[in-house]
Amino acid sequence: MSIINSTKLNVKDLELFYGDNKALKGINMNIKSNRVTALIGPSGCGKSTFLRTLNRMNDLIDNVTIKGLVEVDGEDIYKSDDVIKLRTKVGMVFQKPNPFPMSIYDNVAYGPRTHGIKDKKELDKIVEESLKGAAIWDEVKDRLKSSALGLSGGQQQRICIARAIAMKPEVILMDEPTSALDPISTLKVEELIENLKKQYTIIIVTHNMQQAARISDDTGFFLNGELVEFNETKTIFTNPFDKRTEDYITGRFG
Repeated sequence: MSIINSTKLNVKDLELFYGDNKALKGINMNIKSNRVTALIGPSGCGKSTFLRTLNRMNDLIDNVTIKGLVEVDGEDIYKSDDVIKLRTKVGMVFQKPNPFPMSIYDNVAYGPRTHGIKDKKELDKIVEESLKGAAIWDEVKDRLKSSALGLSGGQQQRICIARAIAMKPEVILMDEPTSALDPISTLKVEELIENLKKQYTIIIVTHNMQQAARISDDTGFFLNGELVEFNETKTIFTNPFDKRTEDYITGRFG
């Protein structure tokens, strides 16, 4: 467990190119432990690209060049060869719920099993704790052997969050985790995020400005691959330094 609000991720002069196209331009950001950091901005401005640099998901894309520094707990993640260890520490929840086509139990136990945990009692405990952590245990505890694909979209997304928690990460990245969900499911996931930050550092990309204002402690506003402004959420929404931030938040563009 990190010391509350110490630096968890430090990003310095980060640039990312797809071929010759510069998608991220000199990003500097200091992300604190046990806080929710929201990344906002119009489509195609670099939010999701930036999010994916934090657990090296961009390594999976051809012709990507990355310059600059990304540190997690003071370690440069691009100097390490152990990407699996990094992705265990920095978990990810995607925009569309993507449970595996297997039982609810096996979805959550999948990661721990691949890391060598075979003991049934230990797996049972991890599955139960993770489902409770994702606020879905009571809804699924009597149907753990049923396919996760039979759940509603909102439930599937919480199973994906449970799957991430099962790996005992320290940071959870969320790429628009509620954009495919109805308002009631969205509210449940937002309440869950609020609760999860006691144990995890959460970074969420959202197109929904109200959501960013509701659930985040800090907000970064991206525009054309630049981080225009990064500050406490209340400052960004009530007293932004940059006119472009104010124009975006008040709906003048984007």
